[in-house]
Amino acid sequence: MSMSSPESIRAAWERELPGVPTSSIGVITPLWRVAKLLSDDRRRTLRRIGVEESTLDLLSTLRRAGRPYTLTTRELRERTLVTAGAISQRVARAEVEGLVSRAASDRSRRAVGVTLTPLGHRTVERAVTKLLIHEEDLVSGLDLRDVRGFGAVLAALSRAVS
Repeated sequence: MSMSSPESIRAAWERELPGVPTSSIGVITPLWRVAKLLSDDRRRTLRRIGVEESTLDLLSTLRRAGRPYTLTTRELRERTLVTAGAISQRVARAEVEGLVSRAASDRSRRAVGVTLTPLGHRTVERAVTKLLIHEEDLVSGLDLRDVRGFGAVLAALSRAVS
């Protein structure tokens, strides 16, 4: 048993802090480690693809919205879980790159609509296709039932944390 394995970490805390619950270490510690590895891998993959993570998040959110690929800045904020300031910066950068356009929204006088441009549409589809093919390779060695079961467990954990 490695000194940094979840089991050894749990055992050490049980020894050092008797009576403190430690069963979560068997779930949370491996998740943190895998999340770090996946985050690092995604960053490297997106760098190879040539798109920034925050830009891909913006473009993907607009693309998944369906035609006409337009959302208000408020809708973008709600769907991406980032601050209004971060959305504003992302939209401004993507607009300079010709990936999105901004206009007054027809939904509200004060709302701003953000729309994918044809270049943004091509960019997001190319990037997401490459990213999903790569990430499919990462899980290809897992049994499909395990993947579905793990997805269900992660969804339940996500609900508990939210």
